[in-house]
Amino acid sequence: MNRNNHNFPRKAKLAKLLRGDWSQAALKDLERLIRRHNMPLTRNTSVGPKVKLMRQNLRTAKRLYRGVTELQLSMLREIGASLQLSISSGDLILLEGRWYVTHSGLLRTARRMRCSGITTELEGDVSNPTAERWVFKATVCQSGKSFVGYGDADPSNVSPLVRGAEMRVAETRAVNRALRKAYGIGICSIEEIGSVAAPTQSPGQAHKLPPQPANGNHGGPKVRDRLCQIIRQHQLDPNLVKSYAADFCGVKTLREAKREQVEAFVVHLADWAEKDRNALLCQLNSYLPAERGAA
Repeated sequence: MNRNNHNFPRKAKLAKLLRGDWSQAALKDLERLIRRHNMPLTRNTSVGPKVKLMRQNLRTAKRLYRGVTELQLSMLREIGASLQLSISSGDLILLEGRWYVTHSGLLRTARRMRCSGITTELEGDVSNPTAERWVFKATVCQSGKSFVGYGDADPSNVSPLVRGAEMRVAETRAVNRALRKAYGIGICSIEEIGSVAAPTQSPGQAHKLPPQPANGNHGGPKVRDRLCQIIRQHQLDPNLVKSYAADFCGVKTLREAKREQVEAFVVHLADWAEKDRNALLCQLNSYLPAERGAA
């Protein structure tokens, strides 16, 4: 029997093949994506991993992001089919209704596409160390071509959790832009956006956080990025989260905590925020500094 890659079964057969409970809209999007990316529908071909990734992304998105819309899921299917990025691997993040790719996701894409090399260079003429403003130029080499991207960072456009690490943030942003240009990735990276709107704080709470250690004691970029995502998603006070994290890890300052302790705290915080955010807020409020005028 001659099997043509463009000879598609009806939606009912397609759903049976994928072994999933798919809505009619989802099946229509999937069929359109399979046609667009020329993916055959036989079990012994390369369609398996791609379809499996799309299904995994949909399940993970519905579990992590309550209230995710059908439009956002449709965009996720498109991203998963064209870029092969995974939510569970930390490649994609949904923030304020938009999908963002992460630095780790871009590096994974570069490895899959066999990137020839990435170089970075500090732009000293437009950087200002005194004001903690840094600008980097990154160059990505792919298939004999070079793709250039620039990234800047200063205290006004970085998250409070990474204050003091503006130089590293600027370099990461430059690399991200160069990688997105090289591989035609239209969605913005999460590291490129500035600080996201957070709950209003009183002047006494808006303290600048101490610099992050360069030795990675805070658990490394992945753990820190996940913690930032939880704080943004659930609108938590970063200063109170940091105090709670130090208490949870049994250390005076968070920089003294081991990687395993920080990872355990991030899992604990995400679980509590999902199950009972109000109870978590009560716990965090217990770390508010006592007012001087109190009797």
